[in-house]
Amino acid sequence: MKYPRIYLVADNCFAIKRWVDPMEWAKKIKDIGLKYIEMSTDNECDPLYNTEEYLKNWVENVKISEEKTGTKVVNFYTGYQTYRTIGLAHPDRRVSKRLLESWLKKMVKVAKSLNSGLGFYLHAVPENALQSPEVFNKTHEQILENLSELAVYAWENGKVQISLEQMYSPQQTPWTIKGAKEIIKEIYGRTKKPFYITIDVGHQIGQRKFLRPKFEDIKNAISGFKQGGKIENIWLGPLSAYNIFEKALKSDIINLKDYVKKIEFEMDKYPYMFAEYKDGDTYNWFEELACYSPIVHLQQNDGTCSWGHAPFTKEYNNKGIIMPDKVLKAIARSYEKKEELEMPPRCDNIFLSFEIFANNTEFSYDIIKKMKESVDYWRQFIPKDGLPLNELL
Repeated sequence: MKYPRIYLVADNCFAIKRWVDPMEWAKKIKDIGLKYIEMSTDNECDPLYNTEEYLKNWVENVKISEEKTGTKVVNFYTGYQTYRTIGLAHPDRRVSKRLLESWLKKMVKVAKSLNSGLGFYLHAVPENALQSPEVFNKTHEQILENLSELAVYAWENGKVQISLEQMYSPQQTPWTIKGAKEIIKEIYGRTKKPFYITIDVGHQIGQRKFLRPKFEDIKNAISGFKQGGKIENIWLGPLSAYNIFEKALKSDIINLKDYVKKIEFEMDKYPYMFAEYKDGDTYNWFEELACYSPIVHLQQNDGTCSWGHAPFTKEYNNKGIIMPDKVLKAIARSYEKKEELEMPPRCDNIFLSFEIFANNTEFSYDIIKKMKESVDYWRQFIPKDGLPLNELL
């Protein structure tokens, strides 16, 4: 069995609107103790609002900054701008086609020119699709088609490794461990080209809001309201199930069991709207999928809230759940499992990337300070980049 090599990486999202020239953010990243860089496309290299000539010059400037500072851009990642669109799932194919051709494929070319990978999240399933299994399946197939085309294009145009970020709610697929495995298998099965996911350690905060309730849970929620209590915050999935729930609230209590059975029957039609309890645990994601996650986004959190992509400072570490030693051990367990059939080759390298945001009112000095403290904290466990995981453990 071969363990991956581990690297600490700075996503330059911390530098957005502050240090925008490649030489500027490269120097800052070198100063905080890192060599490897994940480039956020929000930091002035988005292909939709920059010209091709500009991007060409930008790449040249990045190469100069790499040479002068000793840094290396290892991955690109979509930023907040592309997170706001349904993108590749858009029902108007002109939109999804434009994003595939004019965004993702252009960034593949940029990544190739810098010998880096490309990570992204560029789709979401709209409500009308979630509320119809037929429309959902059609939308999901459209997403798979677009991602499959990109996987082929990326590999045949420079062997660029691509990675889709996992999310945490039904409209943002993949959002469950099972769903992530299925999408990897499906695309690899169609294309025979590598296709991976990005695990974000702050993206397990939503799944447990969407657990499927048991019979008694639904019954008690209805009974509690009828007895003068409050309606429990219960997830039933489709609106059709909530419609039955509303009717049950007005019905005779004798008929409650029949209504609950009708609600369960309705939920059965929408399996994609429910998560399992394990999906809300970051370390379960690592254990099941770290070997297919070349990029990991690091942010401290308490498992219930992402804290706005918080740093690994003493203040946040005291109440956070993301611990370097636990992360490394969970990654190791992923590689120690028996290899699964129909999955792509396991990753040789894993880039643990600090995706730490800065707000508009923060002092520039404090931004760099929190980045430096985060790096120093993780360096206790990863003293040198590129070491095999078994040596770190």
